[in-house]
Amino acid sequence: MTTPIVSVLMTAYNRASFIAPAIESVLAQTFADFELVIVDDCSTDDTPDIARRYARLDSRVRVLINERNLGDYGNRNHAAALGRGQFLKFHDSDDMMYPHCLEVMVSMLRAEPMAGFGLSSGHAWPGGPCPMLLTPRMAYEREFFGGGLFMCGPGGAIFRTEAFSSLGGFPLLGPHSDVLMWLHACKTTSCVLMPADLFWYRVHSGQHLQTEAGQRDALPLFHAFWEALDAADCPLTADEREQAKRNATYKLAGKVLQDLRRRRWSLAVERIRASSMRLKDWLRYLRPPRRNQFAGTPLRADGEFVTPPRLTPGAGAHKAQ
Repeated sequence: MTTPIVSVLMTAYNRASFIAPAIESVLAQTFADFELVIVDDCSTDDTPDIARRYARLDSRVRVLINERNLGDYGNRNHAAALGRGQFLKFHDSDDMMYPHCLEVMVSMLRAEPMAGFGLSSGHAWPGGPCPMLLTPRMAYEREFFGGGLFMCGPGGAIFRTEAFSSLGGFPLLGPHSDVLMWLHACKTTSCVLMPADLFWYRVHSGQHLQTEAGQRDALPLFHAFWEALDAADCPLTADEREQAKRNATYKLAGKVLQDLRRRRWSLAVERIRASSMRLKDWLRYLRPPRRNQFAGTPLRADGEFVTPPRLTPGAGAHKAQ
């Protein structure tokens, strides 16, 4: 059996209303050397039947049904273990890839052998042209001093298979495990920022993240970020960590103020408690932020942007100078 270059991993649970166009968008890719692994997490609707219909029509599609529900990120890790490709491309069962998605992502990750994974977002990355190769330090600079980075969802990610395995997969810590994955991965692994407009992220009422419960599930993230800044392997300097904490505290205070304005009193209290910040921490770190849209942007020695070479499908390892 020929090994595909890319394993597209689609996890699904009760997505009968959306999964057909999600599958069709993968089958319409201009880059054709892939397998589509669909792993259903014990759906109670017609999701498995719809997926199997496509498997009968296209040999690149494999459908597996879990014996028990693994949950969102447990199922993503399970799907990754089933992939046979050199690269793992996550694709949500309610999203749609544009036809050039795999072609762009594979060529750009191939072109940067130092990178373990690549990320695309629904909007353009500030600070320079893509692709941008970010070292761990640059990734943390972009997250804490620039426009942010760790808000990307799994649907915007492509991994080298061995890199995903060495990172241990997604942590199983609730619906925001992707954020914690980037926080962990970017400490040690370089990544490539890829252009926007590679996929369409569908927003709908069935998403947990759109609910107030989803807001509450995000509350532990602040403390996790704080711990990452205190960790010995944080790629920022001591002075940068202090500024990062000031920026994070100001952002947290803004969210608390927003809760109060919307009269979400209990959520504001829970947000403060979940931060684990003491009064002396608030007094020390609550300062106006210092951010720069060019933070974490690759620059040449003369201070100019790194202009990437033109990347063509299958071009191999071209390296930006």
